[in-house]
Amino acid sequence: MDNLINRVIIVGGGSAGWLTACILAAELDLSNSNYTVTLVESSDINPIGVGEGTWPTMRATLKKIGISENEFINCCDASFKQGSQFNDWQGRTSTNPVYSQDSYIHPFTVPVEFQNINLAPHWQPYSEQVCFADAVSTQSVLAKQGKAPKLITSPEYSFIGNYGYHLDAGKFSGLLKKHAINKLNVKHVIDNVTEIHNDDSGFINHIETEKNGAIAGDIFVDCTGFASLLIGKHYNIDFINKQDQLFNNTAIAIQAPYDDPNQDIASCTLSTAQTNGWIWDIGLQSRRGVGHVFSSDHTTTDAAEIQLRQYLTPSIGVKQAESLPARTINFTPGYREKFWHNNCLAIGMSAGFIEPLEASALALIEQSANFLAEQFPKNRAIMSIIAKRYNQTTSQHWTQIIEFLKLHYVLSKRTDSQYWIDNVDPKSMPDSLIENLELWQHQYPYLLDQAGYNPLFPAASYQYVMFGMGFKSNPIAKRQDKKIEQRAQQLFNENRLRTQQQSAVLTSNRDLLNKVKKFGFAKI
Repeated sequence: MDNLINRVIIVGGGSAGWLTACILAAELDLSNSNYTVTLVESSDINPIGVGEGTWPTMRATLKKIGISENEFINCCDASFKQGSQFNDWQGRTSTNPVYSQDSYIHPFTVPVEFQNINLAPHWQPYSEQVCFADAVSTQSVLAKQGKAPKLITSPEYSFIGNYGYHLDAGKFSGLLKKHAINKLNVKHVIDNVTEIHNDDSGFINHIETEKNGAIAGDIFVDCTGFASLLIGKHYNIDFINKQDQLFNNTAIAIQAPYDDPNQDIASCTLSTAQTNGWIWDIGLQSRRGVGHVFSSDHTTTDAAEIQLRQYLTPSIGVKQAESLPARTINFTPGYREKFWHNNCLAIGMSAGFIEPLEASALALIEQSANFLAEQFPKNRAIMSIIAKRYNQTTSQHWTQIIEFLKLHYVLSKRTDSQYWIDNVDPKSMPDSLIENLELWQHQYPYLLDQAGYNPLFPAASYQYVMFGMGFKSNPIAKRQDKKIEQRAQQLFNENRLRTQQQSAVLTSNRDLLNKVKKFGFAKI
């Protein structure tokens, strides 16, 4: 009986701890089982609060754990996110009106009928007439228009255009905490961990706390952020530093007010390239979250902050842009060599952290917590098997995230600083990316590239970024199948018509959010 796994101890709160607690509690059904989930968090540590952008997976997560979309939107100052818009990344100019602005969108909706047909080769002959995302999806055009992804008559979590959220990270963890304790029977202990004790086999037996003494468990989840108390400091699992590939290691964050409380809310995360990094701009209901991510090896914090405040000036004025308080966050890009060791696994920043480009932080927490919940080990005998698979899967995810984020940099034609020049140096690229770029010179990224693996970023995401950045493939000329070509042209025409129809009926993000406050979506 000693080998049975019944008691889960989560160390650390914030989004990682409370999201993990909710997902575990919902899956294990604590009200009708022998399982317990206890979250221990310190009152002396304030969560960093990064991760104000989510993927569409968050809709399924919130629905699974039993939080109403209406409640979530109203409690977390949330707005709708339909993808990411990249400005000034390409470093190229064009007289063609389609590409006169250095901007493209990576939408959340995959190209139409992506599982059945690869539209990339059929689009490329028309690449000077229409950008890829506009040709294969309605979402790119609608996002540029600031449209919402659904109607007020749509039920909760349903959609017309696939969407995630922008949210206030502090309010989000507060909502999760309340829901976990009041609705999902998660036990909550506010205390500081002073010691961690192993049993004779090297597994954690209990943690020692200042006020509550020993708290024993069968499996321990490290959600202590950069401190990494369990997996890092206790078990000394090595950290794999990836700053040689992704240079950014510092972020300066500012919360900026709207000039007008009814100001339009962007439908995408805006990512605007700078001399030595990039600026994120996230629109919530009541404010914007804006920050500059940069490489301290290529510029100073003072210089980066000046650029951030200059970016804010046109929208809120010089006085406010210069006076708003800023917060600096230092980090080392990379991840743990192992994420699950003995009966301890790391979720969130204790497992690793890569810059916020493409907002993978909360998505990784969801992925990790769902893996644990769905593959929860019944006893120690099978824990090592599940841990091995967890480590393999999570390592693949981190490797692919780094490759995909690096793709954004290596395709840039910017040469205005050593930062951008260094980013296109092959010595800073993962071997897998060098190999893929060579392959993609002669064929289009598509489903077969990732056979046997369920990646966080599918081939569709690679297509959006590559073609958005101006990448061209030169495949071997083959005889065209007329039926496939006709089908492709039909899909392009249908997509153009569908875009016009949706544009006519969808309102703005701000308008839909105001209606949600007043009426709410229909409950499923």
